[in-house]
Amino acid sequence: MIPAAFDYACPTSVDEAVRLLAECGEEAKVLAGGQSLLPMLRRRAASPRWVIDVNRVPRLRGVRQEADSLVIGAMTTHHDVIHDELVRRHAPLLAMATETVGDPAVRHRGTIGGSAAHADPAGDLPPVMLALNAVMVSRGPRGRRTVPAADFFVDRLVNALEADELLVGIRVPALGEGWGFHYEKFQFSAQATTWVGVAAAVRRESGSIVEARIGLANMGATPLRASAAEAALAGADATEDAVARAVGTAARGASPMSRPSAPSEYRAHLARVLTRRAVLAAAGITGRNAV
Repeated sequence: MIPAAFDYACPTSVDEAVRLLAECGEEAKVLAGGQSLLPMLRRRAASPRWVIDVNRVPRLRGVRQEADSLVIGAMTTHHDVIHDELVRRHAPLLAMATETVGDPAVRHRGTIGGSAAHADPAGDLPPVMLALNAVMVSRGPRGRRTVPAADFFVDRLVNALEADELLVGIRVPALGEGWGFHYEKFQFSAQATTWVGVAAAVRRESGSIVEARIGLANMGATPLRASAAEAALAGADATEDAVARAVGTAARGASPMSRPSAPSEYRAHLARVLTRRAVLAAAGITGRNAV
């Protein structure tokens, strides 16, 4: 299909982009990498009056370290996130999950901020942001605002940004010694939507799991934390059997969409299986039945 007619603006600074958003309000859509927005425009699933392209705002790109956190510019591409040394050293879970996004063409154009703002519950990066306790940083006419990832994803394709706010960065706390990470997902084919994704961060001490953080993709209208499984894992022995018992609750509280090809019961089963695999890998537990 052909998109509906729209006006186009290409600001070169954050201030200019915010001013345009304030003027256009609900009639505007922000164009980042375009990997989600452009197909929606073609299908007329979105028909904005204005498209505001922020690709020429240089301050929105790059990764830097501030105290004990990484600050990743919203327009940093997936490719750059994957290959950034700070990300690989301090937030390897983010690099792992980003490597599974789309294909090389998508990863070279798509951006971390665009993925977050799109708020697709099937997206690979939102559950990682939950597991890492990331914080979204936005700019608007009233100044800078921070929103924890747990509060940022409001509903399917709905985020917590106001109409006149621009997502400018993502702050990811760097986790110290003792943490392990893994991302697991299942999809029908390489280009298909993720049926279920699991982002796991696990901290071990003296043969026990001290803390586990688990984010789930496509198990509800928003990405979710597997809170019951996290609680069951805390203090559990770092063994296959103990992990298997704990992750039996991984789908508790979730409400996965049911489709003929993937009924909700099957998605719940996938969540348990993939959570087990992700936690075992993150905790460094190997054995005959580990995967």
